[in-house]
Amino acid sequence: MTDFEFAFSPYLPVWLIALFAVVGLGLAGFGLARRVRGSTLRLAAVALFAVALLNPALQREVREPLSGIVAVVVDRSQSQRTAGRVEETDAIAADVIARLEATPQLEVRTLTVDRPQADRDGTVLFEPLADLLGDVPPDRIAGAIIVTDGQVHDAPASAPFNAPVHALITGSEDERDRRVEIVAAPRFGLVGSEQTIVVTVHDASAEGAAVELSVRADDQLTEQRIATIGEPLAITVDIGHGGDNFYEFEVAPVDGELTTVNNAAVAIVEGVRENLRVLLVSGEPHAGERTWRNLLKSDASVDLVHFTILRPPEKQDGTPINELSLIAFPTRELFSQKIDEFDLIVFDRYHRRNVLPALYFDNIAQYVLNGGAVLVAAGPDYAGARSIYHTPLAATLPVAPSGGILEQPFRPTVSALGKRHPVTRDLPGSEEDPPAWSDWFRLVEAVPTAGETVMTGAGDNPLLVLSREGEGRVATMLSDHIWLWARGFDGGGPHVPLMRRLSHWLMKEPELEEEALRLITGNGALVIQRQTLADSAAPVTLTTPSGETQELTLEEAEPGLWRATVDTPDMGLYRATDGVLTALGHVGPANPLEARDLTSTTEKLQPVADATRGSVRRVETADAAPRILMRPDGRSTSGGDWIGLKRSEASELTGVERVPLFAGLLGLAILLSALSSTWWREGR
Repeated sequence: MTDFEFAFSPYLPVWLIALFAVVGLGLAGFGLARRVRGSTLRLAAVALFAVALLNPALQREVREPLSGIVAVVVDRSQSQRTAGRVEETDAIAADVIARLEATPQLEVRTLTVDRPQADRDGTVLFEPLADLLGDVPPDRIAGAIIVTDGQVHDAPASAPFNAPVHALITGSEDERDRRVEIVAAPRFGLVGSEQTIVVTVHDASAEGAAVELSVRADDQLTEQRIATIGEPLAITVDIGHGGDNFYEFEVAPVDGELTTVNNAAVAIVEGVRENLRVLLVSGEPHAGERTWRNLLKSDASVDLVHFTILRPPEKQDGTPINELSLIAFPTRELFSQKIDEFDLIVFDRYHRRNVLPALYFDNIAQYVLNGGAVLVAAGPDYAGARSIYHTPLAATLPVAPSGGILEQPFRPTVSALGKRHPVTRDLPGSEEDPPAWSDWFRLVEAVPTAGETVMTGAGDNPLLVLSREGEGRVATMLSDHIWLWARGFDGGGPHVPLMRRLSHWLMKEPELEEEALRLITGNGALVIQRQTLADSAAPVTLTTPSGETQELTLEEAEPGLWRATVDTPDMGLYRATDGVLTALGHVGPANPLEARDLTSTTEKLQPVADATRGSVRRVETADAAPRILMRPDGRSTSGGDWIGLKRSEASELTGVERVPLFAGLLGLAILLSALSSTWWREGR
């Protein structure tokens, strides 16, 4: 409640009251100057009437004091959980909150930070604190109390508000922690190349000592190195495959160490392939000859070499060689000297015409067994006596021609196994029965001898057969009518996704592996995905960055794909295994701030405490938590065993008390008395 003060509520416009006062006082003043009897009383009467018209009153506001608002921020981030400070932190926070709630005129807001922000690295406390107090007027903020280990990565250097910030630091001052830090690592590297990663081992208690550093590539131990603590060490690694390559660097734990979680650091280098080299050999011109060529040429990551055999060696028509416009087929160079430079060899309706001797087919077979890939896009040539099957390459081909050719309309169909295979799963139109694409009209009859039949044709005969031979892969397409889809015959069909998936599977793209275990991260969750051709998927054991394990049962999401989803509160490297396959996945940055240093510290929050006249102190148990006092603004806010919060000076207006000075009989009597006095003076 405030003191009384004058207030006016004029009955008439102020200018009219002013005009009355000027005229009245002017006349009274003129009479006073002429010494007219009663002029003084007339002057007083005019003044009283003018004041009465202004309606003066004594007025004061009735206010209700508002409580101050204090924020309590509880840090349960990864560094707190990893170092085993959670129970200590919760006990201290509970004690502080209980004391605050028992303090009159104080409202408590709590905030628990237990997982990293999606787009920020490290422990972020002040941004959510600003959101927590965003609707509070500045004069009602009493302060903030943060219970943390001090590893805060968004602490401002200036005051976030005009109230003290106090930090209660968990953990002890003499903690020891040995950790590995990635100093420099490339983001990309060509597959097959070498890259350099620089790491440093930190341990404040053993500077200069030599330790053994284990190097793993995709969870496989590759070498042991000797590192000097505190000094950077350059390590050369091989980029083994496309996609993410995981390199882990680990040191053994030491006695008395705070935690072993950051004894390992992970660098992720994305393997980038150079342009894939494909050799396309067309045995003869035909209606669909350019189908494979157009697809491969449209892929910017493919370098295509294409030959069409137009003039076999046995053709002799007497035309001089120097008058021919044809380019000689460089068989020796392609199939003997440079065969290993190709990622894929495609034979499109090729049959033996004395162009390639048997020795070269043997070279191709060895090329497959050593990791190469061959695609046979067959036509009637595959069923005849000059079939490519009747060469040394037959040892790697998954189907044997029976000699027959079916010339009838049929709808290509994805087999039951093909519905689970990544090459043919979910082909557009395959979900309908019959599939929503056009017919083909020719199929080479053959008997599968190896591999998986993923598409069938007329009479349930194999149409597309995929096989692994040695280290390489082979695919056989037993019809040459895919060009009907490419030209949109009767609506066409999904020739582009089918042909692209097929060629990329042959060239060993990881996304098209038929047996694979993957960890997919994003949106605060981790998806464990198992691709398999089997009818079921075994349970998966997931290991978190802190070393905890859990067994997960996968559920079938679609044919051939089994999934489970878990929350990922911790950043770092996750491992999953089903006993056969192993997968790695990393949540957050490869070298997160949250895991770099886990020892408690007072240094990071000291600047903001100084800027707000707050304090930073270690509190190892709830019993040692400081007393809490409310202090007026401008007074000290911390002492030996206490911390202070700013007392709120804010209030809420609940009413107004008003006492009019010229209201009622008293005001009327005063005015009548003033008027009567002028007559009385004149009557004497």
